Amino acid sequence: MPVSAPGKPAGDPAYSPSIKLRLRDINQLFNSMDPSPFIEKDLDNDAEEFIVGWAQELPADAPVRLRIYLDQWPAENPTEVIRQAVHNYFKHRASLTEMEFRRLMKQGRTSLLIGSVFLTGCLIIISALLSGRAATWAGMLRESLTIAGWVAMWRPMQIYLYDWWPLRRRSRIYTKLGHMPVEVIQHGKS
Repeated sequence: MPVSAPGKPAGDPAYSPSIKLRLRDINQLFNSMDPSPFIEKDLDNDAEEFIVGWAQELPADAPVRLRIYLDQWPAENPTEVIRQAVHNYFKHRASLTEMEFRRLMKQGRTSLLIGSVFLTGCLIIISALLSGRAATWAGMLRESLTIAGWVAMWRPMQIYLYDWWPLRRRSRIYTKLGHMPVEVIQHGKS
C-alpha cells in the first residue's frame, strides 16, 4: 500500500511534506467491514496506521499533505469523495480523543478526591491514635498507614503527570490530519 515517506527539499519554505499512499483501487483505503457510505466510512487500519505514523514523525507544527495514487481509476473522479472521507474520519478521531481526554480528567478528579480522603483518614488515624506510642507495632502501623495513604495518591498523580500527554498529542495529530490537503492521482500520471 505505502509508496514513500515525507521528505523536505532544501530551500523550499512553502513545501509541505507528502505522505504518499499507493492503492490498487479506492476500496483499499476503507474498512471493508464498515457499511457506512464512503464519506462516513472508517479508514482501513493499515492505511490509518501508515498515515498517522508518518504524521507523528514530522514536527508538530509542520504542515502535511496526503497524496493517494490509484492504479484503477473509477468512472467518476474520486478526489472529492476521498478528501471528504479522510477529513471526516480524522475529525471524528480527534473528537473521540478529546472525549477520551475529558473522561481521563474526570477520572483524575474522582481519583484525586478518593485518594485525598483516604490519605487524610490515614494521617488522622496516625495523629489521633498512634502519636506518642513507641511500641514496635505502633511504629509499623504508623509507617503502613503512611505508605497506604500515599499509594492511594498514585493513580491521580499518574493521570495528571503522565497519562494525558499521549491523548493531547494524538488529538493534535488527528486535528492536523483532518484539515490536510488530500490529492488523488491516477497512478502513472502526475
